[in-house]
Amino acid sequence: MDLNLLRALDALLQENSVTRAAERLGTSPAAVSRTLARLRRAVGDPLLVRAGQGMVPTPRALELRDEVSALLRGCDNVLRPGAGFDAVHLQRTFTVQATDLLLTGLAGTLTDRIHAEAPHVDVVFLPEAIEGGPALRQGLVDVELGVLGHLDPEIRTRQLTEMPLVGIARSGHSLFDGRITARRFAAADHIGISRLGKRLGPIDSALAERGLRRRISVVVPSHTSAMMLARTTNLVALTLDGWLSDTISALGLRTFPVPLDLAPLELGMAWHPRNSTDPGHRWFRDHLAAAVLAPFGTESDGS
Repeated sequence: MDLNLLRALDALLQENSVTRAAERLGTSPAAVSRTLARLRRAVGDPLLVRAGQGMVPTPRALELRDEVSALLRGCDNVLRPGAGFDAVHLQRTFTVQATDLLLTGLAGTLTDRIHAEAPHVDVVFLPEAIEGGPALRQGLVDVELGVLGHLDPEIRTRQLTEMPLVGIARSGHSLFDGRITARRFAAADHIGISRLGKRLGPIDSALAERGLRRRISVVVPSHTSAMMLARTTNLVALTLDGWLSDTISALGLRTFPVPLDLAPLELGMAWHPRNSTDPGHRWFRDHLAAAVLAPFGTESDGS
């Protein structure tokens, strides 16, 4: 039995009238009469019988009325995108690929947000081991978060915010004894941050334009390890402006503007289009975006 027959049956059982059922369905009484004949043959029951000027349902019709109505509501929920979604019933694990600096600043906020609505949802954070989209295409990662680049062509993206880079050093560092110029900045010993062991980057290019060069004394694979190292040495590192402010203060560190013309980092999220309209995935993306933007007091506008 097709869905149109079920809709006609529901209208007939609710109205107990061919004419009113036709009005409800937006068709003619003659068409509904033909449909009623088909339904009677399919069910093996007259369903509606004449009683004076009207029609009354048979016992079989009364048995079917609520069942057919519930069945149609279920079909509508299946066919209508996102209908019936309720986060409280969601049981799912989402995987996010992000740098340690980002996840350290947002994991707690994100967990609090999602568990308030969906106590059975878990989050797995993965390092940026597979960059540029393959993990999204292969379904190994739900969302890639950070500076996006070299993505597969079908990948969907959303820009979240721009974050300037700032310098970071222990509070007692001699850099803070005077105005931090490009020359004094370059003269300090630096910590490079690269998972691949790269020593040079945009900072070095900007210094070179001024005829300056810095010494990168050590290269570490993560921002958190760089902060821990800067805490106990005279080495200078880089971090994101306004990010992990409480943690930086608790570690006895201070930030300072980098005395160079540097473009801010553009942070965004990326996901595979197969998840674009999935209500659970969309719900998670919105909460992830809100957790990233929370320290800046910026509202998430959905995706």
